[in-house]
Amino acid sequence: MLTQGSESRMDIRIAPQMSVMDKLKILGDAAKYDVSCSSSGSSRRNDGQGIGNTVAAGLCHSFAADGRCVSLLKILFTNECIYDCRYCMNRCSNDVPRASFTPDEVCELTMEFYRRNYIEGLFLSSGILYSPNYTMELICETVHRLRTVHRFQGYIHVKAIPGADPLLIQRVGYLADRMSVNLEMATAEGLRAIAPNKHRKTILKPMRQIQNGITENKNELTLYKHAPHFCEAGQSTQMVIGALPESDYQIMSVAENLYDKFSLKRVYYSAFVNVNEDRDLPALAGGPPLLREHRLYQADWLLRFYGFKVDELLTEKRPNFNTAIDPKADWAVRHLEQFPVEINRADYQMLLRIPGVGVKSAGRIVAARRFGNLTFEDLKKIGVVLKRALYFITCGGKMMYPTKLEENYIVQNLVYQNRMGRGEKLPFLPDGTAYRQMSLFDSDTWGQNYRAVGG
Repeated sequence: MLTQGSESRMDIRIAPQMSVMDKLKILGDAAKYDVSCSSSGSSRRNDGQGIGNTVAAGLCHSFAADGRCVSLLKILFTNECIYDCRYCMNRCSNDVPRASFTPDEVCELTMEFYRRNYIEGLFLSSGILYSPNYTMELICETVHRLRTVHRFQGYIHVKAIPGADPLLIQRVGYLADRMSVNLEMATAEGLRAIAPNKHRKTILKPMRQIQNGITENKNELTLYKHAPHFCEAGQSTQMVIGALPESDYQIMSVAENLYDKFSLKRVYYSAFVNVNEDRDLPALAGGPPLLREHRLYQADWLLRFYGFKVDELLTEKRPNFNTAIDPKADWAVRHLEQFPVEINRADYQMLLRIPGVGVKSAGRIVAARRFGNLTFEDLKKIGVVLKRALYFITCGGKMMYPTKLEENYIVQNLVYQNRMGRGEKLPFLPDGTAYRQMSLFDSDTWGQNYRAVGG
């Protein structure tokens, strides 16, 4: 830890002219591009009829493993940075307002927000102030004061700084609930092109250290119940999507590798926003690739909870998802030889592969059919999304409606359903129009098809 003398010397190097609330506005806003603790916050004042209110600056919501929504104070320790990453608003070549907290200021904010019931925890990231070691030491001291001086026992998520002394990362690991190191880009070549000061090995080294620390700590806790916990909530990372021509196959392959080899809890995907208008970065006329980001999250869910492998969802010959439909439906229409599935006989793993059937509904199906054969009405009550599942299942050997088991036909109807917001009992589209020829943004095409089916 910092000694009293070194602490004062370090604080002197942080500009004191700005108020804490002014710093909060800058550093709360600067933290919004890091999505690895989930969504951004909102501003809502008390109207005199309720209890409490929400302060926009720095607040976000994260979701715990048990489904709880947790409010966090999400801030950067500093937006000063010695690096010049092309995609980053806080790169050293940008002329933006700069600010840095002191450890005491972060502690004060966290405790005051917690006492007012604004938050349940802290998400602390940072630019690189002077050096990785200098920055990590300040973060370490901040979290140490929160835990020991202020006795704060709420949730703390801290970014590990690549290139910092492993001893500092280890110390923070015993103080924080979760740590993360942002991978930034899916490939090492992409990272070199867009963040020349960062190196893949430097990023993977603290990831491996945190993984090993978690494993060793679990073994230690089996022997000593009161041993301190090390990153009890695991570690996560983030990749920026759309800044480089990396395929979905490359991105998801890296994510699968991180889950398998580094035991990560979550991989987050952040749609690229060209905040710097750098001519070497894509212009993205349609804005940030939010739909692509959404499909990657859905595919990530399939890897973690549904037993899928990346090579089942994508290949080198077909490296990108069809964004018109979700990845599970996309997989199903390309494997129609496995369908339709008889709901009353299929095993749990096969149920998970049916579009419209989730983990909970699959478990309910297995439990309910012990007492008799299920009908489509039963499936609806169980929670199956029949408007997607009806193409792929039978109940008692019969389909819900007379439909064709043909790829173009199914995808055309799924896309049409998504567009028009129809329920299960939709008017099926006529034959002849392949979904690959349709445009989601062509109103005339949609209008003709809608009129053709009596809409």
